Amino acid sequence: MKKISNNIFLMMLIFGTLVTISSNSWLGAWMGLEINLLSFIPLMNDNKKNLLTSESSLKYFLTQAFASSILLFAIIMLMFFYNNNMNLYNSFNELLILSTLLLKSGAAPFHFWFPEVMEGLSWTNGLILMTWQKIAPLMLISYNFIYKFFMITIILSMLIGSLGGLNQTSIRKLMAFSSINHLGWMLLAMMNNEMLWMIYFLLYSLLSFSIVLMFNNFKLFYFNQIFNMSMMNPIVKLFIFLNLLSLGGLPPFLGFLPKWLVIQNLVTMNQLFILTISVCLTLITLYFYLRLSYSIFMLNYQKNSWLLKNNFNNKLSFTSLIFNFISISGLVMMSMIYVVM
Repeated sequence: MKKISNNIFLMMLIFGTLVTISSNSWLGAWMGLEINLLSFIPLMNDNKKNLLTSESSLKYFLTQAFASSILLFAIIMLMFFYNNNMNLYNSFNELLILSTLLLKSGAAPFHFWFPEVMEGLSWTNGLILMTWQKIAPLMLISYNFIYKFFMITIILSMLIGSLGGLNQTSIRKLMAFSSINHLGWMLLAMMNNEMLWMIYFLLYSLLSFSIVLMFNNFKLFYFNQIFNMSMMNPIVKLFIFLNLLSLGGLPPFLGFLPKWLVIQNLVTMNQLFILTISVCLTLITLYFYLRLSYSIFMLNYQKNSWLLKNNFNNKLSFTSLIFNFISISGLVMMSMIYVVM
């Protein structure tokens, strides 16, 4: 019965997003966001034993409800001024709408709820929050563009996404700060090209799915779990950290491709100042991924020579292997296809 209800809520979640992105009015878009929100809350509460789950769902609901109420207020004001031919508060309304949409997507400086909510979720729900839940707000943000405010948001998202992950011991919080950093890149891609942020989002979703599948498979939530797994297959460890480096945007992995496209676009548009800041701040995210990878592979750790057969599942699923292969060698394969063609 629980599985059936979860499937219904998941369908409603998808339906809410589709309503938002296909709507031709702000009110219709707001309704889609509300359907999406009210469908995700029951999905978040799937584990009754974990108290953090209830706390996370409450935080998520309060934040999103607050953003929705301000968004509705801004939409009503916009309609009122438009119907009365008054252009008095047009720019203020646009700023208000953009702020609420950034709050819904979890971009800085409205990011405060995102890592806290991620900490209490299962990996499946965390993946939905990092990927699918961003589609509707980002699509609406692309309709409502304010250049100066965008620049501040982009720089802050990259800064907080980079520095916030430096002192983390929780993998879920690290993924949340990584998501905030990637959101900054998506907004940067959105500034000049409508299609570029969609390509970035698709590749980011693919990489996130690949790594979350592994974390979920081995039930990894904290770094010390990885350090203490002396019985863990070294190949599995290698795959986990190659995926992390791919997510950080290190060449020659697939994660470098969307950043490469954005960098090329910014160079073409001669926006070198924001490009330099973005690359420097993203190097910090790569630093904490590399630091984690080095600490796993470069240090000697004690390993028992007995009890070689244990209950720990050391094998990767076929789906996980396919996504790992795409994540690690995708850029090389695409480059080879491009050269051949």
